Amino acid sequence: MDLVVINDSRPRRLAFYLAEEEYLAKAYPDRDFFFAWQVSPSVIVGRNQLLEREINVEYCREHGIDMIRRKSGGGAVVADMNNIMFSYITSSDDVCSTFSEYTSMVASALRRLGLDASDNSRNDILIGSRKVSGNAYYHLPGRSIVHGTMLYDFDPVLMSNTLRPSETKLASHGVESARSRVTTIREHLPELSLADFLDHMLRTVPEGGTTLVLDDDDIAEIEKIEKEYSSPDWLTGRNPKGTLHCEKRIDGVGEIGVDICLRRGLIESVALTGDFFERTDTAGALTAALAGLPYEREAVAEALEKIEIREMIPGMDTEKFINLIF
Repeated sequence: MDLVVINDSRPRRLAFYLAEEEYLAKAYPDRDFFFAWQVSPSVIVGRNQLLEREINVEYCREHGIDMIRRKSGGGAVVADMNNIMFSYITSSDDVCSTFSEYTSMVASALRRLGLDASDNSRNDILIGSRKVSGNAYYHLPGRSIVHGTMLYDFDPVLMSNTLRPSETKLASHGVESARSRVTTIREHLPELSLADFLDHMLRTVPEGGTTLVLDDDDIAEIEKIEKEYSSPDWLTGRNPKGTLHCEKRIDGVGEIGVDICLRRGLIESVALTGDFFERTDTAGALTAALAGLPYEREAVAEALEKIEIREMIPGMDTEKFINLIF
């Protein structure tokens, strides 16, 4: 695995680094990459999340906090100069094994610092029983991208005023606030500076690889991709206007909401929201399979036999989905 660095140190928006991941995945299809980045205060929502439900939009606008929607699933996170974002690009089609490979590498690097670090069954990295890193997954043909946070430290005011975690999610973890779920590197290693911690991770995770330095031509191509993330329509996302809303947290899947637009008892469209992960446009596939059918369990179940939901949303199966929407 190779380390990626940029040939200058000027600050960039978070969207640039998301575009950098896509560029590397497509331009260098036979190489695995790892790189780190930091940004001014920003909030990133997952591909399928409702903006207003997940973050305090008014607060972010008043305080100049950048709001970005990524193409991966998962939940909303805050990024600033107190924490480090990591990106991992590899050739893979399997969500679970890609997550496992990445999180095990990062947890191993943390253990070399003497930390009680482990990777859990989904997408988090823990120190003890508290989360220090959350990660999300984005799939391109033959390529996979994992990216996420690493909390060296965090601003509790920023976190508490920007994020709106759902009561369902908090209840599933048996805690009362998002802040109580997390820990930081600094809390456990107060003598280790952020710069020294970052240096350790960049030396340890991509151990044995070479270094790719992105030049001006690379950066120009990345900035073309970055424009997609700056579109107001992309930030707004798929805010659904369905007449029927079902929402639940499912073990192994995450929080998932389904909005079904009905007309005279027939299904017109399906929209999905939540922090689940997906390998393809699941809502589009469901709409194609169910449009025109009556909203009846038997009719929906028969149509869903023709598509592989578990291949679209890891951890989901047809029975779980039917139980959710009925």
